[in-house]
Amino acid sequence: MYPVIMTEYKDEDGRVVTVYSPNIPGMHTEGKDFNEAAYWAVDAIATMLDGKKEYPEVMDAGAWELQDNERIAYIPVNMAHWYRENMSQTVRRSVTVPKYLNVLANEEKINVSQVLSEALAQRLGF
Repeated sequence: MYPVIMTEYKDEDGRVVTVYSPNIPGMHTEGKDFNEAAYWAVDAIATMLDGKKEYPEVMDAGAWELQDNERIAYIPVNMAHWYRENMSQTVRRSVTVPKYLNVLANEEKINVSQVLSEALAQRLGF
């Protein structure tokens, strides 16, 4: 869980809550209320972490100085779940299988792409 700072603003158009994290430089998002802002914060953090080999250490937010309209929230980010939800479009890959397996799979009407996807997900811990 990464700590973020949520800032509530009210203007003539209503309420908006902005979110940023000193823990993850460049991460900014917003929502119309705290729940929506937290929802979008998960995506913003995951987007910033995507492709990184190592994730930033979680900071101790206890020392952060807040304004009256700010509060700290802890945002849970499950990268495996985020990848499944956001990166699930399919891509074409050429694979090689022994001929006998291809024949048997065709006879049994087995979807080889589906079996490969399931096996990869299991192997990768998804």
